[in-house]
Amino acid sequence: MAEAVSIEIKWLGRIAYRDAWDMQHELVAQRRADEIADQLLLLEHPAVLTLGRHADPAHVLATDAELARRGIEVMRVERGGEVTYHGPGQLVAYPIIKLATRGILLRPFVRALEQAMIDTAAGFGVDAARREGYPGIWCDPDSDHPRKLGALGLRVEGGVTYHGIALNITTNLDDFALIDPCGISDAGVTSIANEAGWPIHASEPSTTSVAQAADRFAIDFAERLAQATAAGQGQALAVGTSI
Repeated sequence: MAEAVSIEIKWLGRIAYRDAWDMQHELVAQRRADEIADQLLLLEHPAVLTLGRHADPAHVLATDAELARRGIEVMRVERGGEVTYHGPGQLVAYPIIKLATRGILLRPFVRALEQAMIDTAAGFGVDAARREGYPGIWCDPDSDHPRKLGALGLRVEGGVTYHGIALNITTNLDDFALIDPCGISDAGVTSIANEAGWPIHASEPSTTSVAQAADRFAIDFAERLAQATAAGQGQALAVGTSI
């Protein structure tokens, strides 16, 4: 029988990027030492731009003066991927997961995160899917006008994941003009509110909308992670019994 592995889910509300970044580092060290269980941090950031460790800063389109006027910091971090915008109305999820304990390889873990985003979007009546070669989730991914709904970028240290996903709920889409989203200049960006046709008053960036989406995502991710864990432990059991 597969061993149950717990996960602690925390809603942090709106929190500065640097504070959440420092928190992730502390939790990763604790999880590597088996001092804590797996964690899922759910939150929203004030406006900030982050660059993956190998990202091209040319994908930041805004001038330094414009960013300074708006109080938007640009930070280079350890995750993969290109430039990403975080801001009000966007659900951010940071999974601190010890993969080996669950018997999960990185690719199935990425699939679980993407599927949880797809499930969350579906809960709001929005169809989304993967787009081959591009991490994250998209609306109309195979059309001439694909629109990115959720971004994904991870880092794994000592077998423990951090960084994670960003799902646009009521995000101000005009802010994505600051960048080439994830370095893809020919694709659009969208949100749950935009795709679902929410009225203007409900489409304004709000922590309330993010909290509602966080509740859905927590359930969807826990379910997909449990499925991936069961599959991973089942494969390990099969290998173990054949030796």
